[in-house]
Amino acid sequence: MNKLKIFTKGFFSENAVFVMLLGLCPTLGTTTSAINGLGMGLATTFVLVMSNIVVSLVKKQIPDKVRIPAFIVIIASFVTIVELTMQAYIPDLYDVLGLFIPLIVVNCLILGRAEAFASKNNIINSVLDGLGMGLGFSMALTMLGAVREILGSGSVFNIKIYEGDGALVFVLAPGAFIVLGYLIAFVNRLQKRKNI
Repeated sequence: MNKLKIFTKGFFSENAVFVMLLGLCPTLGTTTSAINGLGMGLATTFVLVMSNIVVSLVKKQIPDKVRIPAFIVIIASFVTIVELTMQAYIPDLYDVLGLFIPLIVVNCLILGRAEAFASKNNIINSVLDGLGMGLGFSMALTMLGAVREILGSGSVFNIKIYEGDGALVFVLAPGAFIVLGYLIAFVNRLQKRKNI
């Protein structure tokens, strides 16, 4: 598989949210606004890239019996770095994302990429895979957050687009399911039309 295909598959053909339906807990829980979605996506991208690097480097030293627990320890280390960094430098975003930051450890997207890709490929391909999958995840969360913010409060990235109140349902949990369903249908329609 060429490097461009490894990098771009996370955007459409293997997008974690829209195609594989992975990581839906943070997807639905944190995307009340575009900023929240982008923040969670970038935090997940950092953990994904760094854990892919480490897993790719140490894959031959980890015995098969403890492979998954070892991957979880590696992922948890990078999640701790992200959590402490966010708490120190962007406390407002940290307060909003709250419990979902430590839950990155059990995000099946990250563990799945460590097991399915990084443990079987070289470091360059693992970085490209982690970056592509993470940016695709970030794109999905940001899109979902932007649509919910526009429909729910009439703004995006805290910039007012129209006056008046939006539909409250889009800021609440049911709105996440509704918007996600429509975005999945839209992406599937695009994939069938363009074969991406």
